[in-house]
Amino acid sequence: MSVLDRIVETTRQDVDQRRRETPLRELEQALAGRGHDRPFAEALGRPGISVISEHKRRSPSVGVIREGATVTDIVQAYERGGATALSILTEGRHFGGNLDDLREARAASHLPILRKDFMIDPYQVYESAVAGADAILLIVAALDKRTLAELQAEADALDLDVVVEVHDADELEIALEVLDADVIGINNRNLADFTVDVGRTFELLTDVPAGKAVISESGLHHREQLDELERVGVDAVLVGETLMRADDPEVACRSLSGSDGF
Repeated sequence: MSVLDRIVETTRQDVDQRRRETPLRELEQALAGRGHDRPFAEALGRPGISVISEHKRRSPSVGVIREGATVTDIVQAYERGGATALSILTEGRHFGGNLDDLREARAASHLPILRKDFMIDPYQVYESAVAGADAILLIVAALDKRTLAELQAEADALDLDVVVEVHDADELEIALEVLDADVIGINNRNLADFTVDVGRTFELLTDVPAGKAVISESGLHHREQLDELERVGVDAVLVGETLMRADDPEVACRSLSGSDGF
């Protein structure tokens, strides 16, 4: 069983547990108190390459990434450092996140927020909206075509943007032909074994039609990499571990974003 398969299996267990604790009807009722959305996809259309800065406590490949800093500390540093949007990793067993991290980020920052998790069930889409997400991630490698389409439809109904993540040409074809995805995330990390190859973005980009927003994910550490991606037409990058490990996440984010700060 691959790392991705294991994560999906434990995610099913965790979703079932949360559903027993908080039935879907309660989430539906809570949507009435949902605040104003912050358009995620729209933010990626600004001039220059956008930086989506991620809060990520740990990962299966490297273990603990950062201890001792609150979500508020991190996301406010990212905002000061010129991030365009936030990604909040909420998967618990393997990445140490939770929905409280998303709620805290929502309260602490004005930036649009992507809920980064392994979405497998419509219940999670409702969770995301209630907790304050502006967008969700759908990983093509984790889902069949029918489930992908179902989750995308639920997100559209709840006014959530969708980032469709792919790693190879077959997955990209599904994202384009089945979902007609507006925002494509090209993950340079292979979720089967967690190896990283930034060349993956360059390989797949040529098959992405004009008019789609493209995010390059994983393996990005330096502004020079972002400049090269911008030259070939990438709209945004998603960076987590590099920023979370930095002595000063604000300075590290500013170095990537090219922001002068404020």
